[in-house]
Amino acid sequence: MANKIRNPILKGFNPDPTVVRVGEDYYVATSTFEWFPGVQIHHSRDLVNWELIARPLDRVSQLDMRGIPNSGGVWAPCLSWHDGTFYLCYSNVKELNSVTKDSPNYLVTARDIRGPWSEPVYLNASGFDPSLFHAPDNRKWLLNMVWDHRPGRSHFYGIHIQEYDHERRQLLDKPVLIFKGTELDCTEGPHLYFRNGYYYLITAEGGTELGHAVTIARSRNITGPYEVHPFNPILTSRGRSDLELQKVGHGDLVETPDGSWYLFHLCARPLNNGRCILGRETGIQKIRWDEDDWPYLSNGNNRPSDIVHSPIPANAKQSEHTVTYEFQEKELPIDFQTPRSPLGEESMSLKERPGFLRLKGGHSLQSKYEQVLVARRLQDFQVRATTLLEFEPESFQHMAGLVCYYSTRLFHYLYMSHDEQRGTCLYVQSNIDGTIEYPLGNAIIPLNNTTRVYLRVEVDHKNLTFFYSLDGHAWEQACNPLDASILSDDFGEEWGFTGTFVGMACQDLTGMRKHADFNFFEYMEIDA
Repeated sequence: MANKIRNPILKGFNPDPTVVRVGEDYYVATSTFEWFPGVQIHHSRDLVNWELIARPLDRVSQLDMRGIPNSGGVWAPCLSWHDGTFYLCYSNVKELNSVTKDSPNYLVTARDIRGPWSEPVYLNASGFDPSLFHAPDNRKWLLNMVWDHRPGRSHFYGIHIQEYDHERRQLLDKPVLIFKGTELDCTEGPHLYFRNGYYYLITAEGGTELGHAVTIARSRNITGPYEVHPFNPILTSRGRSDLELQKVGHGDLVETPDGSWYLFHLCARPLNNGRCILGRETGIQKIRWDEDDWPYLSNGNNRPSDIVHSPIPANAKQSEHTVTYEFQEKELPIDFQTPRSPLGEESMSLKERPGFLRLKGGHSLQSKYEQVLVARRLQDFQVRATTLLEFEPESFQHMAGLVCYYSTRLFHYLYMSHDEQRGTCLYVQSNIDGTIEYPLGNAIIPLNNTTRVYLRVEVDHKNLTFFYSLDGHAWEQACNPLDASILSDDFGEEWGFTGTFVGMACQDLTGMRKHADFNFFEYMEIDA
């Protein structure tokens, strides 16, 4: 029976954790940005082993993201539970590279964590990171950071609070500014708690990069004034490049049945060149409350621990990531998502050819509208992903294959297409910060009109290598190793907050929806 938790607990693109305990069940929700369905919810009973069980925002009426920029969409949700109902607040950020951040905020509810979840209630759009607090007197309060677009100021204006009437489904009175933040700046991600007569406000500060941190302040009154923790920040990795867990910040607290407290937080694990191909992940730290009624890390400092003690016996170590998807079910496996929009029958089918995922060609991988891309997170530094593609391209505008994808500006793609002289063939295409490159140059890999090919990618930290096979046994390298580290928040001119995905894609640039069939998809963690 294991009582140790190894960080991170949610590997690969699971940032901005928000946690709630209901009885013996723990639920953690994380940001999904432009990936659909929106918001990931993992479940655990031992704080060690976690299972992805739900994505609540599963229809366009809840989450319309067509055309949004890379890393827009769902930012920093807040999951809570009160009186038999789950509440989920979230932003749908429409713009992030301009001086404004158009970020409408919404609330959905459900009696069962697995859904169905309600239609959204519109809350406000003054800033992102909405959070709902259920006060001891049964009143409800909405918090969010406020974005200030004016010149010469910090864009992070502070934290607003405003009462929310759940019966009338609307906010009451006017918002009140309760916290301007500390000298760390970039104050966001608010969560509120009540304990021993104090309201505790936890915020993320310092920006979600290497200067990230968790700040705590408290007040006897819900609207303040709030005093900052005497040893602020309570958790950070800033200034400590030797730590495995970097970018540590954006936290949320939970109490276990035995009275122990834990802080869930964002973190990242850079490669040796500083880039984080797995994106921002979720970690956990143990908390103690001292006689001064302030929380502190149990390790005695404010630095993250790689291994944390759990009060709950666990039956097994945290699971390794090796799985084969055979597409025998009527619905797409929960591990997979699509960029910005759901794929209807006009774009994807698991029924038309049982045992195959059929993708019907859409826009290019640079499109922010009608991409046909089905992918899952890269959760390990050493991975092999394999699929079997059956495709009959008739034009160079017909493409289908295996892709490692960060955004419309960053991806590596091995795909089958058609050449007028040589018939079916394979190409390798890379998008490096918005510039399309072909690592094979003018060369192509002829398939001699074969329409069935196995495709494989191997990722080994910053190296990414494509392979192909006609029989699934004898493999040929498609090109020299590519730079996997471009698939990260930390590369390129455009700001990013997500992580690397690996999956299957199909394009028909004629607009006639030429389809491709994928027989299976295998994701295998490779031992170091």
